Amino acid sequence: MINEQVAQKLETQFPGAVIVQEEPVEDCIMLTSDQWQDVAKFLRDDPELKFDSLQCITGVDLGDENPMDVRYNLHSMSLLHKIEIRIPVKKDNPTIPSIEKIWRIGDWFEREVYDMYGIRFEGHRDLRRMLLPEDWEGWPLRKDYETPQTYHGMVVPKVKS
Repeated sequence: MINEQVAQKLETQFPGAVIVQEEPVEDCIMLTSDQWQDVAKFLRDDPELKFDSLQCITGVDLGDENPMDVRYNLHSMSLLHKIEIRIPVKKDNPTIPSIEKIWRIGDWFEREVYDMYGIRFEGHRDLRRMLLPEDWEGWPLRKDYETPQTYHGMVVPKVKS
């Protein structure tokens, strides 16, 4: 399975980067954030991996006292394999190194995750909101988010249930 092969290769190249799970998730690799930029370059450039296409970045709020995740879906156009990388970030200081200079499309993905979850991507060239106004308060996709009643005097419509 590609995930196991990639995880073993990453653990050899970047000791301590792979988070070993009590109950491993078969479809992803859990990593720490401290070596993320170097790991990302390796995933893109290694001739046996060639993850040249970043398909998606998303945030996930796991609720309660759990950390949030940043999830990356990577694909190799030439080798036709794919993986998902999951990196936990703390809710009280959600930061992770930016990879928008490694995969240029990451610019938009990181801005969207920042806008919705408040996760800061350190080193991003232009990290700012892209879906909500700059003065919007809060991060709408976090579990603890409370929709404001008004915005600049205008009533904020509630989502129908």
